[in-house]
Amino acid sequence: SLSKKAQKKARKAAYIQEKKLERRMKEKEARKEKKRKRAERIELGEEVSEDERAHKRVKGAGGPRMPFNARVVVDLGFDDKMTEKEISSLVSQLAYTYSANRRSSAPFTQLLFTSLNGRTFERLEKMNDAGYKRWGSTEWWHEEYDRLWLDEAVTAAGPEESEEARSAKADTSRARAPQSTVVYLTADSADVLEELKDGETYIIGGICDHNRYKNLCLNKATASGIRAVQLPIGRYMSNLPTRKVLTVNQVFEILVRWTETRDWGVAFYSVIPKRKFQGGEKQRIEGGE
Repeated sequence: SLSKKAQKKARKAAYIQEKKLERRMKEKEARKEKKRKRAERIELGEEVSEDERAHKRVKGAGGPRMPFNARVVVDLGFDDKMTEKEISSLVSQLAYTYSANRRSSAPFTQLLFTSLNGRTFERLEKMNDAGYKRWGSTEWWHEEYDRLWLDEAVTAAGPEESEEARSAKADTSRARAPQSTVVYLTADSADVLEELKDGETYIIGGICDHNRYKNLCLNKATASGIRAVQLPIGRYMSNLPTRKVLTVNQVFEILVRWTETRDWGVAFYSVIPKRKFQGGEKQRIEGGE
């Protein structure tokens, strides 16, 4: 048996070891929480990942940025047609979309998100203390995208309004565009987009639906009286599945790669995962239109 002194020393050693293990566990949990929060900031575009930093160093800090004078709209008016899991996926795609524009050497001058309501709005509000509100060069509307041209008509038709009212209306109408310059991108259209043009507005359907809805965005564009076109994906990647539907961020990344290279082929092959078209696999590309 141990002496009282030896027992006391053993108890003290055991106590120290127990506290050491507790401290290590707390430190481990703190590191995990710090890593989780950083990943969330990166996803929301508020922080650059190590891979992005390395990429910028290799490219010499990315070179000069030459913004492309056009607007991209993400139409979020399909909230009621998605499951909770699809809403979550869509919100992540929005963050990737913003990050892609922020990183680009030829970014679009503005990203506009319309019809922000329902569960999509609630989820964005909860993520990183509504971090989406801090995204630069973006605008968020609760209204539909037709406000782009309807606001212009209303403003022009109100000459008797006070100067203060006109000023307030102008502040909420910064992203106005003539209806003839607005184009909806959808794989269901028979018309093909040849090139992006300065001054035009390109709408991406903000929906993650696993291809459940046919002609959803096409019908909406027709009802709005605007042109609908599909990306020229079949011209460059003919062995993709017949239903050439991509995620929201993939569509945007293809657009922004075109602004950088002016080459659809380079844009498609640099964005679409190789597994989608190698070996003629009959895999479906999920996501928005």
